[in-house]
Amino acid sequence: MKAAVYTRYGPPDVVQIADVEKPVPKDDEVLIRVRAAAVNPYDWHFMRGEPYPVRIAAGGLRKPKDSRLGADVAGQAEAVGRNVTQFKPGDAVFGSCKGAFAEYACTSESKLVMKPDGVTFEQAASVPIAAFTALQGLRDKGHIQPGHAVLINGAAGGVGTFAVQIAKSSGAKVTRMQYEECGNGPIHRRGSRD
Repeated sequence: MKAAVYTRYGPPDVVQIADVEKPVPKDDEVLIRVRAAAVNPYDWHFMRGEPYPVRIAAGGLRKPKDSRLGADVAGQAEAVGRNVTQFKPGDAVFGSCKGAFAEYACTSESKLVMKPDGVTFEQAASVPIAAFTALQGLRDKGHIQPGHAVLINGAAGGVGTFAVQIAKSSGAKVTRMQYEECGNGPIHRRGSRD
C-alpha cells in the first residue's frame, strides 16, 4: 500500500510517498481503509522533531522510529480483531490512529466511533485532535459550568472553533478573540461576545 513516510526530521520535503506493508489488526484493533485524514500542528511537530520532547514520543532523538505520520482519520472498517465488539467490516468510522496518511491504518477499538450518516469522511477526519483538545481544556482543566464566562483566544483556529461550540453548548457566556493579518500591515485583534 502507499503511505506518507519520513525517515528524518525536517521541513515538509522529508515526507515521501512509499510502498509499505499493509498493517494487520491486533486482537483489539480495527483495520481502517482510509477515506480522509486531517493534517494538524501535531503532525508538523512530529515531522520537524520540534520541540525536542516530541522526538522522545517519536521514538528517536536523531530520527523517528515510527516513520508514518497522521493521527486524525476517517474511513471504513476493513477488518477487525477477534476481541473487537463495537465495529464490523464495512462500518464507517472516525477517530485517532498512528499513520493516518496512508491507504490503510490500524487503531484500537477504543479510539474510534461510528461516523454519523450526515457527516462526510472529510468532515469527520477534521474532528479528533482539535475537538478533544478543546474538550479537555474546557471540561477537564477549566471545569466549565453553565453561566461561566469564557474567553476563547484564537477562536478562528481548529481548537478554538470547537472550544466556542463546546463552551456555548455547556451554557457558558463566550467571548471570542481572533487575529487577522491585514495585507502587509499589523495583525489586528477582533473580538465578539455571545
